[in-house]
Amino acid sequence: MKISIRAVRLWSGVILFVYVSMHLLNHALGLVSLSAMEGGRVWFLAVWRNPVGTGVLYGSLSAHILLTMWSLFSRRSLRMHRWEVSQLVLGLLIPPILVNHILGTRLVSELFGVVDNYHYIMLIFTHFAPSVGAQQIAILIFAWVHGCIGIHFWLRLKPWYAAVRMWLFAGALLIPVFALLGFSQAAHEIQVLLKQPGWLQATMASIRLPNPAAVAFVENGKIVAWLILFGLLATTFGARFVRSWLMRRKGLVRLVYPGPQIVDVTRGLSVLEASRIAGIPHASVCGGRGRCSTCRIRIGESEVALPEANEDERKVLARVGAPPGVRLACQLRPEPGRLQITPLLPPTATVRDAFNRPAYLQGREEEIAVLFADLRSFTNFSEKKLPFDVVFVLNRYFSAMGTAVVSAGGHLDKFIGDGVMALFGIDSGRQQGCREALSAARAMSEGLEELNRSLENDLDEPLRIGIGIHAGPAIVGEMGYGQATNLTAIGDTVNTASRLETMTKEFGVELVVSEIVGDYAEIDLTGLRSEEVSIRGREQPLKVRFAETALEIPVTGIRAKRRRAKRSDNSVATSEIPAKSK
Repeated sequence: MKISIRAVRLWSGVILFVYVSMHLLNHALGLVSLSAMEGGRVWFLAVWRNPVGTGVLYGSLSAHILLTMWSLFSRRSLRMHRWEVSQLVLGLLIPPILVNHILGTRLVSELFGVVDNYHYIMLIFTHFAPSVGAQQIAILIFAWVHGCIGIHFWLRLKPWYAAVRMWLFAGALLIPVFALLGFSQAAHEIQVLLKQPGWLQATMASIRLPNPAAVAFVENGKIVAWLILFGLLATTFGARFVRSWLMRRKGLVRLVYPGPQIVDVTRGLSVLEASRIAGIPHASVCGGRGRCSTCRIRIGESEVALPEANEDERKVLARVGAPPGVRLACQLRPEPGRLQITPLLPPTATVRDAFNRPAYLQGREEEIAVLFADLRSFTNFSEKKLPFDVVFVLNRYFSAMGTAVVSAGGHLDKFIGDGVMALFGIDSGRQQGCREALSAARAMSEGLEELNRSLENDLDEPLRIGIGIHAGPAIVGEMGYGQATNLTAIGDTVNTASRLETMTKEFGVELVVSEIVGDYAEIDLTGLRSEEVSIRGREQPLKVRFAETALEIPVTGIRAKRRRAKRSDNSVATSEIPAKSK
């Protein structure tokens, strides 16, 4: 079984985080009493102060420090997200302070017989060397925050994380607070005990405080450990400098971004690092660790052979269903030459983009049915009513129309003023999409009749709508920017459906549907009036059917396969109807 460096770094960090969590919880027992802290320490030592626990703990610590240095060396650019910088700085601050704690507790206990219990710890921290106590508090906070950042950016890629995130956040705040309060309460208890005659002498004898040889060992060990850590850091940055010099001599990689934007970088840089160096916004939820897939790019023209994706990259690409020609920018390190790339996600991509999503969200041409609906003479209504009444009526209208679309199996694209745009057949095919669109039109007409009945005392005249439906090829995908990104469609089919909706005003009818929709749906629309019309932007006239009301659409066939929407974004859109109508 092959274990990756990334996995070793992750799980060594998890082990250290568990150790720190248990340490903090042990400190929190100080809120009960110093004796409770000692009782908790017995269980703590049972886990960690045995051959297996010691090997796991110090092996994880050594591996984590060395792999952090390796990570620093592997980065071709030190441009990072703020959370990465925070985690890195905290991580580098921990070892120098941790050395003091390890030497002053575990090693003096093993080598010199010191009983490093909480009485010993609290006496050192509060009575003999308060500065060491401040260091202990600092290291626990640094380690806790460092670990929490890492855990958060690991778990937030899990589908279940959003449901428990606030509970975990509460724990991340409360655990160190309780630990500090317990530590403070234990310090206060020690101060009370110090006032008892003979207590200090008896306690010092029982814990066997370090003798001069032990103190000298700690000081000398601290200097050696600091030199080793500083040497590792200096070696890492020295190796980076040498590598950069060698890479510059081997040629440049020319990356061509859309725009076009051209970036020349040295060989060995990943595409994501090149983007950061050039200041080009590039999505990367996981910070370039090959976990989230949000940095993925489409490969265009290339003058060089690209290195094969490693196993980790292939797993992530497979997880999101990436098509051929797509790579992770954080993992791809092109050879010198010219390479054309296109980032597939906006810089504002979020965690949800890291999960497997339908391929059509990335953009593709599909045969779909498009429906537009619009309220008639609503401007006159809104001019005569108070804003509250206008919003109330609109929300009721949007709720009825949105329910009709989603119940029929369509995707509620957007609300435009007092109009609605909906897509059908995105994942069910052209025939089913046309059936769903006709079903939705009937349901919209039924919903409007019911709405008019319920609001008859509030309306001067019944609400009326115009509905236009057309089917054909359209480009479907997620489009927009930031929070305004959503699944939509563009193309001649969409424009034609909009024109048909406008024609309902000219012909004084509720529904205008292209004849091709009935043909695709295999539903007989010959009972509706037929006419060929000219559509602006189209060379050939279009044969359409008119209906005084959408209730004239034959029921047979269109209700047989009515289903609830499968896509979660439909349900979200329905729940947001009142907000969007504003």
